Amino acid sequence: MSKTKKIAIYGKGGIGKSTTVSNIAAARSKDSEVLVIGCDPKADTTRTLVGRRIPTILDILKLKKKDLNQEDIIVKGFGDVKCVESGGPEPGVGCAGRGVIVAMNLLERLGVFKENLDLIIYDVLGDVVCGGFAVPLRENFADEVYIVTSGEYMSLYAANNICKGIKKLKGNLGGIICNCRGIENELEIVEEFAKIVNTKIIGVMPRNELVQKAEIEAKTVIEKFPDSEQAELYIELGENIYNNQKFDIPKPMEVDDFEKFFRKFH
Repeated sequence: MSKTKKIAIYGKGGIGKSTTVSNIAAARSKDSEVLVIGCDPKADTTRTLVGRRIPTILDILKLKKKDLNQEDIIVKGFGDVKCVESGGPEPGVGCAGRGVIVAMNLLERLGVFKENLDLIIYDVLGDVVCGGFAVPLRENFADEVYIVTSGEYMSLYAANNICKGIKKLKGNLGGIICNCRGIENELEIVEEFAKIVNTKIIGVMPRNELVQKAEIEAKTVIEKFPDSEQAELYIELGENIYNNQKFDIPKPMEVDDFEKFFRKFH
């Protein structure tokens, strides 16, 4: 596949986007040149790929405003995955989405997107209504979107809102990643949600203690437990996303319809 595949992974804060992104990147690194761009102000997307937190673009710009090059902002992690964190302002000061805007402009200026890359993955916060977080889609840095959700109310509520944003920006929805929390009827709930909003489930990740064990050591499951069933599932998810060619225009629910949908299962 000669054309760079550019995907954005959205979801509610704390739903497991960063875990999903880092493990997909690690899995794909065996066959692909991968760049991961963390667009969450927490700047923790690439921690398990690099083994530590890396300086954010906003941090680097504070220290060195001139003569920046790619080596100043890109850190190579497991499997030679290229890692970048946009960063954000101090809590309570400024706009969290600003870091995304600054990061995208700098990466473009330094020619990062012109490099020989097979896959670019954006990890984007999905429960903040802010123009900065729409940048990967609005400015055509990403071609397709995947939403991480569980079967929980707030996670699905955020996913439905993300669908509204994708529709408004005329984005391509590639599917739903069900990151299970172990609640009753979880897969059935998420499958029904995906059907209603006009998309598919592209992967199901069961709750597994290996994820936490790996993250304690700042590693992906792919690196720490490469022979585990969970690692195999991440590899399969990475393949499903990388090879996916079917995209949908989402049909998000109105608030009242969403409430009726969710109550049906409880």
